[in-house]
Amino acid sequence: MENIINDALDYHSKGRPGKIEVIPTKPKSSQRDLSMAYTPGVAEPCLKIAENIEDVYKYTAKGNLVAVISNGTAVLGLGNIGPEAGKPVMEGKGLLFKIFADIDVFDIEVNETDIDKFVATVKAISPTFGGINLEDIKSPECFEIERRLKEDLHIPVMHDDQHGTAIISSAALLNAVELSKKKLSDVKIVINGAGAAAISCTKLYVALGAKYENIVMLDSKGVIRADRPDLSPEKKLFATKRNINNLVEAMKDSDVFVGLSKGNIVSKDMVKSMAKNPIVFAMANPVSEISYNDAKDARKDIIMATGRSDNPNQVNNVLGFPFIFRGALDVRATCINEEMKLAAVKSLAALAKEPVPESVSLAYETSNFVFGKDYIIPKPLDSRLIYHVAPAVAKAAMDSGVALHPITDWETYKEQLKKRMGLDNELIHKVSQKAKQNPKRVVFADAENYKILKAAQEVHDEGIAIPILLGEKEIILKIIEENNLGLEKVQIIETKSKDEEAHRNEFANAYFDNRKRKGCTLLEAQSLMRQHNYFGVMMVEKNLADVFISGLTRKYPATILPALEIIGKQDGVRLVAGMYIMMTKKGPYFFADTTVNINPSVQDLVDITLLTANTVKQFNITPRIAMLSYSNFGSTDNEETKKVRDAVAILHEQHPDIIVDGEFQANFALNNDIRNELFPFSKLGKENVNTLIFPNLSSGNIAYKLLQEMGNTEAIGPILMGLKKSVHVLQLASSVREIVDMVTIAVVDAQKSK
Repeated sequence: MENIINDALDYHSKGRPGKIEVIPTKPKSSQRDLSMAYTPGVAEPCLKIAENIEDVYKYTAKGNLVAVISNGTAVLGLGNIGPEAGKPVMEGKGLLFKIFADIDVFDIEVNETDIDKFVATVKAISPTFGGINLEDIKSPECFEIERRLKEDLHIPVMHDDQHGTAIISSAALLNAVELSKKKLSDVKIVINGAGAAAISCTKLYVALGAKYENIVMLDSKGVIRADRPDLSPEKKLFATKRNINNLVEAMKDSDVFVGLSKGNIVSKDMVKSMAKNPIVFAMANPVSEISYNDAKDARKDIIMATGRSDNPNQVNNVLGFPFIFRGALDVRATCINEEMKLAAVKSLAALAKEPVPESVSLAYETSNFVFGKDYIIPKPLDSRLIYHVAPAVAKAAMDSGVALHPITDWETYKEQLKKRMGLDNELIHKVSQKAKQNPKRVVFADAENYKILKAAQEVHDEGIAIPILLGEKEIILKIIEENNLGLEKVQIIETKSKDEEAHRNEFANAYFDNRKRKGCTLLEAQSLMRQHNYFGVMMVEKNLADVFISGLTRKYPATILPALEIIGKQDGVRLVAGMYIMMTKKGPYFFADTTVNINPSVQDLVDITLLTANTVKQFNITPRIAMLSYSNFGSTDNEETKKVRDAVAILHEQHPDIIVDGEFQANFALNNDIRNELFPFSKLGKENVNTLIFPNLSSGNIAYKLLQEMGNTEAIGPILMGLKKSVHVLQLASSVREIVDMVTIAVVDAQKSK
């Protein structure tokens, strides 16, 4: 627990404090740029907006800017901790808006609990924003605050604590009821909890067809009955006239249980007392009202959902709010009304019934998601959400008459939504999820280094890998203790110790048998097995581990040579090559060869391209490959450019299924407009290139390092391609995050090798 606390504090404080920043979107380098950005150039858009206030959407960021506003009175499960203490949550909400829907956010923490003054404050700052997301405001004040702001403001306003869970759980409920072969109008529903989320959920269930008389709601005092005094107007709406006195009685013969309360208050016996094919949404976090395993153990016919990511059917608000605001902003909706919320519900429910792309299945390490008891709502990492939910919300806004900027071309709009979202986050998220489904044993060669141990802790705690640490135990344990890394129970191996003598002898004999006719003696083999790189690679070869990671503090050949000598190349592979994944704002780019082959021949370039194409496909990305040089299609003719041209010719003839062309100068390869204007015959077409093959090691290595430093781009790699098993080398001075990403990819590589 202490490790988690320290990691969370480090995450928010290290480097630039917080989680969000403001980034300029216009040129800013020259004096002319600055004169356009501020004075005197800024006067022109100001005058245009003064003449026509609607032009604020044309000349400013208002149309893509949402305020996440809170007074800190109901923060997560922490209660009334104040606006400053709630700021990390608001920043986090801003981060989610950006990464899932490309919506910019200012988080606003208001030091005010009086309803009148809070509403006045929000109204006063509202001209800045295209939408307002109210967050973590306690009940019942939140109902009145949202009601007033929706009445007075003509931009989208939504209190996500109320409506987010309502929308996601409603989509799940529609599908669950269908699967249980029941009607929503007939089912008996128990709602445990009567806060903002519970009230909003129940109202939406009624809007979808549930009947008031079939609903029993409970708060901290028990069943909300019509004969109870001092009920708030919101609770009175759901007060039952039935003679039910407690949760046990309410659960008997009920069809649906919805928990928005606290953990471990529902027993197995309660679940057993429910009607046939019961539906249980135990959404308290982090501890559910009843655990997933207990509920499934109690009833085999149950349809179960929780708020947890480690159970099927996670009710996660991120399935809703980014895409609801995206659709609302894109049509300049004057509000978020019931029609728009219902459209989001129905879109989510419908998406769960559609065939799931392989990329989503691979992200969660399953053969396929199929609509059924364990898949009633889409997964949060499903990249289809933005172009399914946002258009549904936008269309509902138009149909209900609240859209000021209607969309006319829906296919173009969907394509725009796809282009908004680069594949970088999607790639890392999905690879990480895949790794977690089947973590592998990872040997770290440089375990006497803090960065390695910190990365080992992260992959261990996140369930990505099972670390094995090579090095002096005393030094490693000291670093672990000094930094509170929580790795004391992780296996530590001292390769030179007496304890490892049996392994050293076994490994040395195997190495000697393989290398005795290549100049190696048994004595040399025994000496080599004291070295971390040889010992660690041999562990992978002997299936005592699945992945070997080295290189942070060692020269590149010191790692790759043992891998080649012990593990060797894949069958049918002539050479090994190295690839980097460059994580840019435009998505991932794949660079090869950047680390191994100094001056590749024509056939080497062909083989490097094939290895790279196969590796890129493993990430569920179609490789679109440009073969680089300093000429374009023979504009300069010499031995250096000709070998690239010849490699392309071989690929076109022998592998016509691969999308590849060249030779290209780098700017022509990456600029679609110029390339298509001058070389319309290119097989790359109008799609963006995502894979670059360099003509020699110097150019590839220089290119990735320049982009890494000058472009502030994360580089993941080098990923070794062509080996039989998963051995990978870290670049010198890798960050902890880069090590974690490399290990994650290595684990997925090992999964495929197995």
